[in-house]
Amino acid sequence: MDPEIKIKALPIDEQRCRFTVDRPLLPGRAAYFGDAARAAGSPLAEALFALPDVASVTVAGDVVTVTRGGYGEWPDLARKVGMAIRAQLQSGAPPIAEAALEGMPGEDEIGARVQQLLEREINPAVGSHGGWVELLGVQGNDVFLQLGGGCQGCGMADVTLKQGIETLLRQEIPELGQVFDQTDHAAGRNPYYTASKK
Repeated sequence: MDPEIKIKALPIDEQRCRFTVDRPLLPGRAAYFGDAARAAGSPLAEALFALPDVASVTVAGDVVTVTRGGYGEWPDLARKVGMAIRAQLQSGAPPIAEAALEGMPGEDEIGARVQQLLEREINPAVGSHGGWVELLGVQGNDVFLQLGGGCQGCGMADVTLKQGIETLLRQEIPELGQVFDQTDHAAGRNPYYTASKK
């Protein structure tokens, strides 16, 4: 056992937790695994899907983001994820199989496909609420988006991004890595609206 492997767990919300490891897992690249079948052949992803309630895994650089199937507290599952990451690193095997990265489209192709989805499906949907989504750029297979109009500062922006926009993008472009929201929500018309208390 190598006690020197250090991992920091940072819950993003009740469904997602980010694990930052003190060494690279997938340098300069990102891989998304939406289910156990897609994880087949990639030892780290397989180990994480063997844990209860793991719904998806993203590995990018030195970060592993785990999404759970339900809602709940993270301490117990986070401990198990940390143990799985350490065990995989100690095995010496590459955490992600090259096969999982084969056929990865280039930045231009990913950008064109994202832009097409924004124009055809996403912007017409968020436009009905006075908002829009703009593609700022693609780095590797990571996508950077900015929300505007009614979406900027909306209390539901994170839900819209994670459960709506990102879900659709992943269905259409399974090779996507991470999807980043670059919006300054505090500058919106309605920064993180919360319902008034009665």
